[in-house]
Amino acid sequence: MTACATGPVGLTADHEAGRDVVPGGGGPPRAECAIAAEGGYAARLTRRGDCWYPERWTLDGPEPYAVPLPGNQPEEPGTEVQPMGDGRVLIHRVTGGRHVFALLYPTGPGTGELPLGAVGCRDAETRLRLLPAAPGGERAYALAVGPRATALWQVAGGGSGPRCLAEIPGRCSGGAWLDRAGRILALDRETGGRVKAVVVDLGRGCEVSPLLQIAEHSDDRVLLADPDSGLLMIRSDAPSPGRPRLGWGVLGSTLPVRFPECLRLRDCVITPFAIQPGQALTPERCAVALRMDGAFGCWVAVWHPAERRLRHVPAPEGWLAGAGLWTADAVLHLPYATARTPCGLARLASPAVPEPPARTPSDEPSRTPPGALPPALPDPAPSRPVPLQQAPLAQLVTK
Repeated sequence: MTACATGPVGLTADHEAGRDVVPGGGGPPRAECAIAAEGGYAARLTRRGDCWYPERWTLDGPEPYAVPLPGNQPEEPGTEVQPMGDGRVLIHRVTGGRHVFALLYPTGPGTGELPLGAVGCRDAETRLRLLPAAPGGERAYALAVGPRATALWQVAGGGSGPRCLAEIPGRCSGGAWLDRAGRILALDRETGGRVKAVVVDLGRGCEVSPLLQIAEHSDDRVLLADPDSGLLMIRSDAPSPGRPRLGWGVLGSTLPVRFPECLRLRDCVITPFAIQPGQALTPERCAVALRMDGAFGCWVAVWHPAERRLRHVPAPEGWLAGAGLWTADAVLHLPYATARTPCGLARLASPAVPEPPARTPSDEPSRTPPGALPPALPDPAPSRPVPLQQAPLAQLVTK
């Protein structure tokens, strides 16, 4: 499943100047800010007057600072940007039906640009977008979603321009990395009118395996994942068909996915955007940052799986909504920009969580119940997960 130069998604690598392509493409609405997997850099598209341009933020110093990266002409409002681990910024432009990729970097007073190549669209139905930043910061990936299949592209870090890695039957969305090596990717795949999360193993020729199947006729999506603890944030309509709810589970646990009542608020959309790293043995104590969108605007809430309540906190003025990261010691960093502070980082400490009672072997069920999650993926060389309803208790099933 690696040949995709002329597959049904209708995208081809295009490195030759002047090659004819059919206009099309596009993508989802632009995110306000993208943060590198390791948290050292961020990037966003901002503007001065009517002119849009990329901007790189450095976050790992004593104080954050921004470096503008304007090109020779203004960018389109929907242009995607993503920071790489070395401080360069990947940019995704759509020009005349071609998806053009380049790396931007500061060069004194100007902006350097390293072209990476382009991907051409053959039909107007195909949409291409960048996936979340990959661990390590050396590679970047994109999904090209066609009417019946999805192509997974490596658009940076390959050394020879964009490269199609695989075609996956069905329409894929989402995207969450399940390991620190950047090898195991979770996607939400729509086939037969249902959405089920699957994993794509980039180390095994992009082999696709089921990941999340809570009920036969439910739509089950993975929203966010933490490779250290195995904590997954999930949205599914299994508890109430047609009404998706927010839940959580742990890779490797024999317990089913849980749907806390505190994550079910009327007239409010809850979106998890950051999980506290470094909690390898205590996923239920991970702090989870939630974006809250309701009638009173947008704010932040903090939640721990071990607790049955949300802790609401006001977002800083100018928050780049949905952007943020946790430190291992439970400090939430929220980037914001105002007229007075064009590059700011608010720091919010999460309250301590009471220690849970000690577990005994009798606390674990003797068999895997339906909806339980597959065993945790070892890092850096994970094995293939198996369907949830067939997951073993303590070890991975490998080929």
